[in-house]
Amino acid sequence: MSNVNQIHESQFQNEVVASSVPVVVDFYATWCPPCQVLAPVLDRLADDFAGRVRFVKVNVDDEPGLAAEHGIRGVPTLMLYRDGCVRDTIVGLVPPQSLVSKIESLAEGGPTRAAG
Repeated sequence: MSNVNQIHESQFQNEVVASSVPVVVDFYATWCPPCQVLAPVLDRLADDFAGRVRFVKVNVDDEPGLAAEHGIRGVPTLMLYRDGCVRDTIVGLVPPQSLVSKIESLAEGGPTRAAG
C-alpha cells in the first residue's frame, strides 16, 4: 500500500495548508507517462520520509478547480509546502537525487529554492 494518499479539493486545506509537517503535493494525470514514472519514486520517498514529510496527490482531471487555483499548466507538478506556504515547485521529471535534496531541505526547514 502506498503512503501517498489521493486528496480532493475539500481536503486540501486540512491535509496540506494546515498540516503540522511539510507536504509534497503531486499534481498528476492518469494519462501522463511522466506521472506514471514518478509515482513509484514518490511511493519510495514517502516511505523514506514517513513521519517527517507527508505526500499527497491530486488528479488534475478530477480536480480542475484546484489545479487552476494553483496555476498547474503541466503534469507532473510537485508543490512543496511548509507552514501552509508553497516553498518550491517542480515541473516535470527531475533526477531522483535532486528530488531527495529538495525534500530533505523541506523536512529540515531550510530553503528549498535554488539561489539565483
